[in-house]
Amino acid sequence: MLETVFPSKIMDSLPQLVEPAARLHLLVVDADGAVRSACAEIAASLGYAVESTGELEQARSLLRDRAADILLINLPPGSNQGLELVAEVKFLYPRTSVIAMTASGSVNAAVEAMRCGASDYLTKPFAVDELSTVLDRAAANHSNDVAARQLRERLRLSQGLGAIIGRSGEMEKLYRILSKVAQSTHPVLVLGESGTGKELVARTIHAYGPNGQKPFLPVDCGSLVPTLIESELFGYVKGAFTGANRSKDGLLVSAEGGTVFLDEIGELSLDLQAKLLRALQEKEVRPVGATHRVPIKARIVAATNRDLAQMVERGTFRKDLFYRINVVNLRLPPLRDRCEDIPLLAAHFLDRMSRERGAKFTLSDEALRAMMLYDWPGNVRELEHAVERACALSSGPVLELGDLPTQLQQQGLIALRAEGAPGAASKEAGDAGVTTLAELERQAILNAIRALNGDKLQAARLLGIGKTTLYRKLKEYRIADPLRDD
Repeated sequence: MLETVFPSKIMDSLPQLVEPAARLHLLVVDADGAVRSACAEIAASLGYAVESTGELEQARSLLRDRAADILLINLPPGSNQGLELVAEVKFLYPRTSVIAMTASGSVNAAVEAMRCGASDYLTKPFAVDELSTVLDRAAANHSNDVAARQLRERLRLSQGLGAIIGRSGEMEKLYRILSKVAQSTHPVLVLGESGTGKELVARTIHAYGPNGQKPFLPVDCGSLVPTLIESELFGYVKGAFTGANRSKDGLLVSAEGGTVFLDEIGELSLDLQAKLLRALQEKEVRPVGATHRVPIKARIVAATNRDLAQMVERGTFRKDLFYRINVVNLRLPPLRDRCEDIPLLAAHFLDRMSRERGAKFTLSDEALRAMMLYDWPGNVRELEHAVERACALSSGPVLELGDLPTQLQQQGLIALRAEGAPGAASKEAGDAGVTTLAELERQAILNAIRALNGDKLQAARLLGIGKTTLYRKLKEYRIADPLRDD
């Protein structure tokens, strides 16, 4: 029976079919029983869960019971009922991929079906490999749509702990430790490379702790001169130095049971390390210029991107202070070790930029893929700056690879080329002043369609290719509107 429906080599082709697809639901609608049975048999051999019918009303009934992932529907000439069903399906079930089947020479019906929402079409008679290719393409599109919906759902729900973004295994481990550490008031040492979010972790520990309603006071030990750090931490009395026109409490006193965050504690001088150690041990400080001591009550969370253990061995960091602040330590993973969190982080920063600018921004697939392949030496902070730069330079709502920082573009293009991603090779060749064959082919298609005022059928004949090939090329080169696309 199959040989009477498909023109050539069908029985030889069946053993060579691709591996079974995921159990996607396919509905075949065709009044021709032979074609309907053949399509159902081939689709079933590919792994689809297949239903079929020759009646449009029965198709509607089947769809009400169970929405199809893919609809393969015949459009008979001289009737608009099939087109009406296509339009209904795309309105009621927008996630269903529609493939239209038309008789040879009925190109107008296929064009109308595409306008109604069909994603692809086949011209009868067609071979097994044509059907399997179209079904594979529809399955891939469905898979991409599902992945995108899942990502949006994850973004809608909780993305991490507090303000920390991430759902990778590394971050899950961090959350488990954080939830325990936050409930105590022990000193915590946060370790990690620059830009990994050490202050954000410190703020989360404070916010989820028993004294979360009390002050959180950060001190950047690497950006202040030692005398300023001392007065910031311990306070001073009036007249202690030039400009001290009034007394001021230090942060260790002002915290009043809250948290003092000592960022880049490895930059403290040995003299200040000794004074800080005494204050933590005795739970009191002597303000600069004072003769009395003031009791303190503050939780200490310290952070550094340096190896304090090595500094202790070299004698540049006090061993006793190291043990005092290192009751519990948390090591933050670099961004390159949790690449699966990059889309979440990028979406978070894009959402913030969209709210600030009053315009919706999204990343192109190529830009996001390049970001996933980049090693991010500056970690989350570098990612945030890259997104802000792209929003500032973009000429539209979609951020392209060219909007990203130069270093990210270069490394991303190299990685994309190594992976064989479409578009990467042509971009690099363009940068080198060479026109690739792909770009020449793309331009030839555009020129032909424009010369024929948008008539794709005549353009395909002029180019010497089939209609299906032309539509596939238009999708491959992402040409949505040939008359306007550059």
